[in-house]
Amino acid sequence: MEEEIVENPNIENVDSEDTDLSNDDLFNITSWGADMSFRELINMYEDDELLKPELQRKYVWDRPEASRFIESILLGLPIPSIFLANTSENNKLIIDGYQRIMTVYDYVKKGVFSKDGKVFKLTNTEKINHRWRGKSFSELSDTDQKKIRQTTIHAIIFEQKQPKDNDSSLFQIFERINTSGKILKSQEIRNCVYQGNLNKLLFELNQNEIWRKLYGATIEDSRMLDLEFILRFFALGSDEIKKENSGQISLKGFLNEYMGNKDHNIQKFVDSKKETFLNTINFLYQNIGIHSFNNISSDGTYQTRFNPTIFDSISIATANAISKLKEISIENLKERHLILLRDEKFKEYSSIRTTNIQHINGRIQLASKILYDLDYE
Repeated sequence: MEEEIVENPNIENVDSEDTDLSNDDLFNITSWGADMSFRELINMYEDDELLKPELQRKYVWDRPEASRFIESILLGLPIPSIFLANTSENNKLIIDGYQRIMTVYDYVKKGVFSKDGKVFKLTNTEKINHRWRGKSFSELSDTDQKKIRQTTIHAIIFEQKQPKDNDSSLFQIFERINTSGKILKSQEIRNCVYQGNLNKLLFELNQNEIWRKLYGATIEDSRMLDLEFILRFFALGSDEIKKENSGQISLKGFLNEYMGNKDHNIQKFVDSKKETFLNTINFLYQNIGIHSFNNISSDGTYQTRFNPTIFDSISIATANAISKLKEISIENLKERHLILLRDEKFKEYSSIRTTNIQHINGRIQLASKILYDLDYE
């Protein structure tokens, strides 16, 4: 499934020539069917064995839709299957079916409708059978309560057999099977599959006021592109990228591997990345300003759109300088910033084949040398 292309007026388009991911991991998974009762699913959710993706933090069904679903269960009508994935911790990650599961959970266990925080009573309209119209779960007969708890829903469960040290195939399963009605962007899928401390950090940093100013948008991107750029800062500035020998990488695959690396979810590692990111953006905002990650027009004036490759080169070069230099010279830094943006080689590395290893490290090296008189090693 090709990723949906969504134009974002805040982001400048660059020629990435990103390579597609190999589908080999899809041959290292197994799947099976299981009928699970809602009682079982509710208990699993309460015991943190059934996990909701961060992407689906919000319940989106309205009350009439949720009421019709509960009525379908009471009527004994067929219910669409759900998709679950076994994680390496032997939990179940909800790939598809979150709204259905949470509707029953809210009705049976909480008694509160998540969307408005009010008592969950089925809508009092002719669209609901008169036997259950306007009733909460506690107001149903014992027989009807048992029917909801005992009703089974068919689950298709996936498990990755190889490799055992990461969940690489889950990304592709999500990409192919999720039926939420829209084609998910890469970071939306990562946000579902690679949950942990690093994922939480991306959300936290994305709300930082200085970052929002440098990114050029006060409102967080609904498709999580801003989150992906923070991840990109960490990944392209890592030792792992320096070990890459191939001329062209799959940025999608590389970001997946970085985010799925269990060592990158250790709290000490996450804390160090948080400090690095905050120090970097604070320094750039104070010393170069709001246009730190913007390109320039032919007349030398700054453009308004965020440029991804200018961002990764300047931010990584700055983080490197902060870590290696006792004191960074800020004299004429804004002028050096303009010199960098006018440099012909930097323009090439930042606009053509931008996921080529030589071009990634080349634009970071130029940013390091021109801005801070420092080699990037």
